[in-house]
Amino acid sequence: MRILGLDVGQKTIGVAVSDPLGFTAQGLTTIRRTNKEKDIQEIKNFCDQYDAKVILIGLPKNMNGTIGPSGEIIMAFGKLLEEELKLEVKFWDERLTTVAAHRAMLEADLSRNKRKKIVDKVASTFILQGYLDMISRK
Repeated sequence: MRILGLDVGQKTIGVAVSDPLGFTAQGLTTIRRTNKEKDIQEIKNFCDQYDAKVILIGLPKNMNGTIGPSGEIIMAFGKLLEEELKLEVKFWDERLTTVAAHRAMLEADLSRNKRKKIVDKVASTFILQGYLDMISRK
């Protein structure tokens, strides 16, 4: 069963997908957001293409673990996805994933311009891989 991982931002959505066995996450692309209907359609296209059965969305939490306004917006978007696509939507604590993504790209010596273009895709990969690692330990 494949899982689609999303890093949802105001302007873009990073997209990653798991392998069929659920061991590894692979970054796919970054969706430039236009409106909810088009965003949902693009996500649906990826779900159909990869036969994803679950959508995992990075949930921005405050450092103390509480959910703030950004987290509430993401949870509402997840609920909308669940209703529209009839797929299970789960959330994963995304604290520090963007920091980890930037660090990994710096270590790979990517230019600032390249990092800016792919940071959301890389962050979605970190989000999904963290979840896959957690479920594989169970």
